[in-house]
Amino acid sequence: MKSTARVLIMDRDRDFRHIFTVSFVCLIIMGMLMGILAQPVRAGYNGKYPYKAAATVGMVADIIRNVAGEQAEVTGIIGAGVDPHVFNPTRSDVATLIRSDIVFYAGLLLEGQMTDILLKVSRRRPVYAVTELLRKEYMIEHAGSGHQDPHVWMDVRGWMKAVEVVAGALSEFDPPNRDEYRQNAATYLQKLEALDAYARKVIGSVPRNQRIMITAHDAFNYMGRAYDIEVMGIQGISTESEAGLRDINRIVDELVARKIPAVFVESSVSDKNVKALIEGAGSRGHSVKIGGELFSDAMGKGGTYEGTYVGMIDHNVTIIARALGGEAPEKGMQGKLSPAH
Repeated sequence: MKSTARVLIMDRDRDFRHIFTVSFVCLIIMGMLMGILAQPVRAGYNGKYPYKAAATVGMVADIIRNVAGEQAEVTGIIGAGVDPHVFNPTRSDVATLIRSDIVFYAGLLLEGQMTDILLKVSRRRPVYAVTELLRKEYMIEHAGSGHQDPHVWMDVRGWMKAVEVVAGALSEFDPPNRDEYRQNAATYLQKLEALDAYARKVIGSVPRNQRIMITAHDAFNYMGRAYDIEVMGIQGISTESEAGLRDINRIVDELVARKIPAVFVESSVSDKNVKALIEGAGSRGHSVKIGGELFSDAMGKGGTYEGTYVGMIDHNVTIIARALGGEAPEKGMQGKLSPAH
């Protein structure tokens, strides 16, 4: 009996030591991981190519790819069809940010759920908001929200400022390739000049009384101001806000009174509220169609034309113009739009 009790005590002590050892090791590992982000160490150019560049949304990643060329391996965190307003990074996403040599994000609270992690990463890596050069008077503030509208990329000329930020940041980060970055940026800006001119032309072809676009949320205010088209969103500038029955009825009133022929859904936002508009207008004798799916907070799938910034905007303005009675080539500015657009 004494022998059995002694064995049990020895087993208990051995189990306790094992549990203590494992727990202690786990605590050390967790502490090391947390410490990685806590240490205020800034990294810069280390002479190794390609260096790792990370971007939150696809529109930002596309700028980096065009400016950095083969010097950088670019990783986009938030993929096609994903809403950045409510995106929460996974452990893998956080690890990607930590391992990157330089990080870019849109800013203006677009990536609201990533604010803390981006702040922590900035203690160890260069982190840039691509909207940082925009003047306060340029910004649009959504009524009653107290926040500036982050959807700057909908105005091509406004987004050109983001290209300047990326080119400047990469030149500072990697001075030996400064001239290449500046030349690449200049080439890309020429493409954006042509895109801006195309957008003005096709939106301008829509008859004035039909030049109004209604979408799921207020992502198109900069486009409206830049290209002279009235815009209405069922939700606010962030998809975190909820659309109420009063919001829907207000827009149904506009649809019926102005006989607006089409409304638009968005690739990264539920179409529930847009369908409610169509049903509401129909119940009052006015037929409304879905004019097409627009890219608002995310580009198209990677590897496609619509998965680039130029393709995204080409797609949007072509869809809008054709749905509202304007003139635009079916396959867009460069004849590259997919048949299903």
